[in-house]
Amino acid sequence: MKPAIPQDMPGLDPATLIQRYQTGIWRYLRALGCDPSEADDLTQETFLAVLQHSFVDYGASATAAYLRRVAHNQLVSARRRAGKVVAVEDIEQFDRAWEDWAGNDDGEARLDALRECLQLLTDRARMALDMRFRDRESRTEIAAALGITEHGAKNLMQRAKQQLRGCIERKLA
Repeated sequence: MKPAIPQDMPGLDPATLIQRYQTGIWRYLRALGCDPSEADDLTQETFLAVLQHSFVDYGASATAAYLRRVAHNQLVSARRRAGKVVAVEDIEQFDRAWEDWAGNDDGEARLDALRECLQLLTDRARMALDMRFRDRESRTEIAAALGITEHGAKNLMQRAKQQLRGCIERKLA
């Protein structure tokens, strides 16, 4: 039998709570090392755990921090059940770094800037980065596909990452 979800939560109804914070919790779990499927499951378990108890909304920042703590605890519990160790030495330091990176919008501004900046790269540079980070291809495979040396592939990707970093920093400044 499934526990009832309390309907007397001051501030946010369950649908709004989930809609507002789901993406940020999923990204946080991915940053902690979850694969997409595990992050999906743990995000869902996080909201179930929160909604099965009385929840009081003390504002966006406090709610996001609380949900991250619950998500982290869900991850620790899942890894313990699976006999795996969670390798986050100092979760408070990780949380501070996450807040600095994600800001108030769960990283949307940074992702939008990245998408825009990726469009400014050459096709070859974008292809090399796609092969490396999306397809997990080796530098040798990237070099062969682009018809360049392995060292050339390394340089191309380094320059592309530098361009992206500079572009994103300018857009967020």
